[in-house]
Amino acid sequence: MAKKDTELDKLYRELNEMKDSGGSGGDNAKDLRNFFLGLLMLGGGLFMIFQNIIVSSSWSSAGHFFHIGSFNLPNGLIMLPIVAGIFMLFMMDRKVFGWVVLSIGIVIVLLSVLLTTHISWRRTNAYVFIIMFGLVAAGGGLIIRALFKKR
Repeated sequence: MAKKDTELDKLYRELNEMKDSGGSGGDNAKDLRNFFLGLLMLGGGLFMIFQNIIVSSSWSSAGHFFHIGSFNLPNGLIMLPIVAGIFMLFMMDRKVFGWVVLSIGIVIVLLSVLLTTHISWRRTNAYVFIIMFGLVAAGGGLIIRALFKKR
């Protein structure tokens, strides 16, 4: 019984010494605070960056998308595989071919949207530029430091 009491007293003294010297209990709270502060800074910086990006499309007003030499493919024609795939799903017994054609049509539409998209940077001053990327860098640094700190 006396041995257990001495071990408990020893543990109690060690805990008090850690508490008085600012041991690991405060470090965990500090790491958690830094993580969420970094998350907030990173989110704010990314929000500011995305607010200064302009996304536009280059679909021509003449209604032509693909230009192969002098041959122009109208924009509405890229919907043909989707319509054919839906038709095949309802008319054929083996629906695998319908799903393949429908999938190809969806991929063609997504690619046509992505290939005609232009991304440009809105004009801004150097102060805002430094704030945006500084927030992203500082927030990312705090998050990485909190996540990969040796314990």
